[in-house]
Amino acid sequence: MKKEALKNYDLMENFTLNNIPDLDTCVLGSLELFMQAKIPSINAKFKRPLVIGSGNAEATGKIIFKDSDAVFANENNYKQKLKQIKNIDGVIVISASGGKHAPLIVKEVKSKKKKILFLTNNSNSQAAKLLSQKEILTFPKQREPYTYNTSTYMSMILSKTKESPSSIYNFINSKIKKINFNSLKKYYTFYIILPPEFELMRDMLDKKFVEMFGRRIPYSIYSTEYIKHATTIVPSPKELFISIGYNNKIWGKNRLNIPLPPKADYAMFMAVSYYIMGQIQKSRHQWFKSYLLGYTKKISKIFKHEIKPIVE
Repeated sequence: MKKEALKNYDLMENFTLNNIPDLDTCVLGSLELFMQAKIPSINAKFKRPLVIGSGNAEATGKIIFKDSDAVFANENNYKQKLKQIKNIDGVIVISASGGKHAPLIVKEVKSKKKKILFLTNNSNSQAAKLLSQKEILTFPKQREPYTYNTSTYMSMILSKTKESPSSIYNFINSKIKKINFNSLKKYYTFYIILPPEFELMRDMLDKKFVEMFGRRIPYSIYSTEYIKHATTIVPSPKELFISIGYNNKIWGKNRLNIPLPPKADYAMFMAVSYYIMGQIQKSRHQWFKSYLLGYTKKISKIFKHEIKPIVE
């Protein structure tokens, strides 16, 4: 890929706390990276693994292992499931940073003498240091603000779906980028509608919305099937219904339909939906950027190790 075509990746590699890029730039930078970087294959030869992750790592695990007989757990219940589910023949721990809860989870798994595979973007983390090289699978990532976690988990999802990063990149540039998003600033509330086949993306979008906007923007995220279950009885003023990969002709007065190409898979859906969230970010006050440094200082004290606002 030519140097001039890496403009988003270069922005991600060189930004400071004074000029944090929006989430859409992060998406495009990730795809520019993946068009060059090698993404490893996940060869987890477990019949019934316990897949453990926190936050978006848990959601990513559900996407990657949705076709297997896996059991899923998070930081709240992994000890219980390790103890109670006897036919687990291996454990897959997912953590982009390898910090926070990950070292505790790895220690617990090792204490139970279980086979383990650690999916991460940081082979020098606290959790990785507890494991041998053959137990670690490291995925490429770009430099990102804390919690953006776009290149991190998208690289893992691409390992599963085998989608073409260049096809996703070209679709966003040729189709999604041409949509007029100027009207987003008119709306107070957002309702995002997903096709049923991408329902597992709901958790990731829900967490990303909270990370980016807290409680400043009211929102709902549901599939085309779940929306039928009394989610629209009480209308919200100035609400925009954004449907992704679904032509909405029913729900809400204000609608924005976002196309997806035929046979789109989860990496495409993640890239497009995060790109749209970047457009919502542009239409509002920059709360995330304002509070990021203070938050990382506070959360570092809670986890008792440094969490930087920019993840190198």
